[in-house]
Amino acid sequence: MGRRADAQTVDGLVVVDKPAGWTSHDVVAKLRGVYGQRRIGHAGTLDPDATGVLLVGLGRATRLLRFLQEAGKAYEGVVAFGVATDTLDAAGTVLERAPMPVTQAEIETAARRFVGDIMQVPPMVSALKVGGRRLHELAREGVEVERAPRPVHIGSLEITEVEPGPFPRASIAVTCSSGTYIRTLAADLGAALGGCAHLASLRRTRVGSFTLAEAHPLEAVVAEPLACTVGLAAMVRDLEPVTVDGATTTGVLHGAVFPPAALGVGAGSGPFAVLADGELLAVYERRGAALKPAVVVATRTPAPATTEAAG
Repeated sequence: MGRRADAQTVDGLVVVDKPAGWTSHDVVAKLRGVYGQRRIGHAGTLDPDATGVLLVGLGRATRLLRFLQEAGKAYEGVVAFGVATDTLDAAGTVLERAPMPVTQAEIETAARRFVGDIMQVPPMVSALKVGGRRLHELAREGVEVERAPRPVHIGSLEITEVEPGPFPRASIAVTCSSGTYIRTLAADLGAALGGCAHLASLRRTRVGSFTLAEAHPLEAVVAEPLACTVGLAAMVRDLEPVTVDGATTTGVLHGAVFPPAALGVGAGSGPFAVLADGELLAVYERRGAALKPAVVVATRTPAPATTEAAG
């Protein structure tokens, strides 16, 4: 039996190594009970069969999740060639099966076409909303709707290993922008080679700078929830930091608008993590010629720097 977190609200981030067979919402529901609080959410949905980095925000951290949602991501997966499914992954029903003995060199050549800025059609099994309904809900009802292609960026697409044969399988490593569908990338790669393919497995290895190295298995979070939680300042470590003090701190706490020079901001576009004495006060964004608060998370004036931080 795991140790439930104290009744006091926890504000922070949990980097979870999501297990296969759990939806992202399943993980949120589980941790809602573990931490004993309702205000909880996640950044970046992972499919039930996928594993890897899932960022879960608690309390005031939920207001910061959108900044993590927009971060770049990295994945490792396996593409199975010669077999198409209705979900573009291994969970779906097989629609087509035909030998496709492509070589690693051929796969690598085709993969190069997808590196850079490309357009993707979201799969019907995605959580994207069309006409107020999520696509995966429509798909379960047997309804297919037109989906407009969307721009995404593939930073790299490496073919790390190929199992040859009439139905080869290629291990891939991908870095990409938020909003990229790896199952669509797998199917499009198959089509580029003159056949079909689906995504056989997927593991997310990074969201922003949060990697598997600091992700906690779900059972570890259940056993020691507080030990698996990082604070608000660490949560936004990928944002450009700005340190303030004195009257500026008070202004930030009240959501004041500042000229960039007042916060010591140069040409950076932001968003900016505004801190005092190591505590996150707010996230500011550049709006025209001014810096305006996107989120104010601090509820009090930060403690003096000489105060010992809680362990």
